[in-house]
Amino acid sequence: MNPHDQQVRAGLFAALGAYGVWGLLPIFFKLLHSVNAVEVVSQRVLWSLALILGVLAARRSLGQLAAALRERRIVLPLMASAAFIAVNWLVYVWAVNDGHVIAASLGYFLNPLVNVALGVLVLKERLRRGQAIAIAIAAVGVAIMAAAAFTTLWISVGLAVSFALYGLIRKLTPVAPMVGLGAETLLLAPLALVSLLWLWGHGALSFGQDGYISSLLILSGGLTTIPLILFAMAAQRLPLTVLGLIQYIAPTLQFLCGVLLYGEKLAQGQMISFAFIWLGLLLFATDSLAAARKNRLATA
Repeated sequence: MNPHDQQVRAGLFAALGAYGVWGLLPIFFKLLHSVNAVEVVSQRVLWSLALILGVLAARRSLGQLAAALRERRIVLPLMASAAFIAVNWLVYVWAVNDGHVIAASLGYFLNPLVNVALGVLVLKERLRRGQAIAIAIAAVGVAIMAAAAFTTLWISVGLAVSFALYGLIRKLTPVAPMVGLGAETLLLAPLALVSLLWLWGHGALSFGQDGYISSLLILSGGLTTIPLILFAMAAQRLPLTVLGLIQYIAPTLQFLCGVLLYGEKLAQGQMISFAFIWLGLLLFATDSLAAARKNRLATA
């Protein structure tokens, strides 16, 4: 196996690991159903920070983190991206533990299409015909969802939009992935610490009350950081079209968890909505593969 094939293979395993972990997160967060969602996210931030700082120290990149935090043009957008990812985490944890895993999975099915829409609106990118048709079909699905499951629509749209805006800001911010993640987590840490102190002051803090729960909260830091590291590895080694297709593993696994493990029911309107959205995603993926093949032939 030549070095290029080894790199691609490593990237494939890294991507499968990242999206596999993200897809199975509902199982983990269900174990924390007795813990306030604010505490789960706050603990997730602090334990992630400890791990990220360790990784940056091992890579001798703490100086880059300090330099990034001194740059106003980097800190300000990272404050915004940190806010969006915190909202995304909070909505996701609450949705899973309140029995809305299917609605949460829909948000991540929609995310790639929202990314394309933001690319057109913000970055002035041009849509291929196949992309435009895919987005239009998915939009019909969202409209049906709005009529059939209006009470949970905000979960799906909130997750899709918050993660898409997070990705857009990170794309436009000139900072290395791990350094940016470290800066975001460091910016969120004071708010997380204040939230935990407030919960402790009101006798609502779960950490330290039970060894099992405390261990899970510590583990949440690793389950936050490790998939992001794997994703960064995959992004460096795989074509974006391949990575774009693999990303559907995560919401698919989340959807299956909701239906098969937790017995969530799909209403008829939701089933029709999912059918439109999945059709849109299928067309989107097909168009992406065709465009990539065309580009390779043109390059050759």
